[in-house]
Amino acid sequence: MHTILGVVVVATLAFVGTMFDNFFAFAAQLVVTDRARFRRVSMAQALAMALLLAVAAAIGSILAPIPVRWIGLLCVAPFAFALHAWRHRQTPREQYRRGSITTFAITLALGGDNLAVWIPLLRANGLAHGLITVAVFAVLEVVFLVIAQRLAQHPSVVTWGRAHAPVIIPYVYIALGVLILWECHTI
Repeated sequence: MHTILGVVVVATLAFVGTMFDNFFAFAAQLVVTDRARFRRVSMAQALAMALLLAVAAAIGSILAPIPVRWIGLLCVAPFAFALHAWRHRQTPREQYRRGSITTFAITLALGGDNLAVWIPLLRANGLAHGLITVAVFAVLEVVFLVIAQRLAQHPSVVTWGRAHAPVIIPYVYIALGVLILWECHTI
């Protein structure tokens, strides 16, 4: 049984690890977004994250009959994302101005890695720990939005993140895969 502090730490690592790439993409988007639209775009991003979390919880519930150790084999997804990120680390990524609907859609599209990590995480723990994880994610989402809005005022930080994220992200995905294996007691 995990302690509450352990659940908070694992949830924090899972959120930060899966949102690393989303963070710099969202902050870069805010750089090219009119400040008057920050609130609307941020709300769209938060709603998409809530939907991803609900989907992860629903799929985790559907997988309830499957032993948790087998769920740990879903670590193959973050490992595949790591390989993909490593292979495409040199590919330039353009940033275009987007509205709230596009932000919602892009956040969902970037959410594959979130689902790959969050499903086994929510499945590995009971309901009480799942609720703690959801609460941690909600708090961190607010922090995510506030920091992204602040960083949007410093485009050099966003530029640094976009330049270095392709090298860092594969290692983040590998760490998340190992976290899934550990959390599901597969290793």
